Amino acid sequence: MRLVMVIIFTVTLACSANLDPSAAERAPAGGWFSPLSASACIALWIFVAGAISDFFDGYLARKYGLVTNLGKLIDPLADKILVSAAFVYLTSVDMCPFWVTILIIFREFLVTGLRQLAALKGVALAADLTGKWKTGLQLGFCIACLFHLAYGGNAPQPLRFLSIGEGGIWCRAFFMWGSVLLTVWSGLHYLIRGRHLLRH
Repeated sequence: MRLVMVIIFTVTLACSANLDPSAAERAPAGGWFSPLSASACIALWIFVAGAISDFFDGYLARKYGLVTNLGKLIDPLADKILVSAAFVYLTSVDMCPFWVTILIIFREFLVTGLRQLAALKGVALAADLTGKWKTGLQLGFCIACLFHLAYGGNAPQPLRFLSIGEGGIWCRAFFMWGSVLLTVWSGLHYLIRGRHLLRH
């Protein structure tokens, strides 16, 4: 199910390739949650659903003992593709610097490689709290940007304030720089924790 959501998400992003973020600032008000772009609106809510289902899938699987080897493989892969696709798209529409997207994708490859190496050697390299905060800030940035493209200022306060104008700029900057900081921090943390794996 998560993988299907990722496919639909990437298709809707492809349909939104020509969107101009500055148009959301100039668009006339059309009422609360009146979409400026149908494809961006669909992409936004699929992304939100994917982010929410990530939490509940893991929680329910652990609670009811439904953890499977396939789930362990597919779920993290779907998460990484979802977030990576969003950042690549946001870079293409000039809402995220190129180097930020490269940094985030590089960190994911680094950590995935270390975890696979650890698994081969029978060592557990568990996720830490920093990584969870990093994920939360990345999701927040993607949602803030997609909301801006989908609705602009067509939302009640405080969503309107956090979407357009200086409020929107500061909101997206907070999530982006928070993501950058914790991406670097958590990546270095994993590298330090897994350094012994690289010695043999």
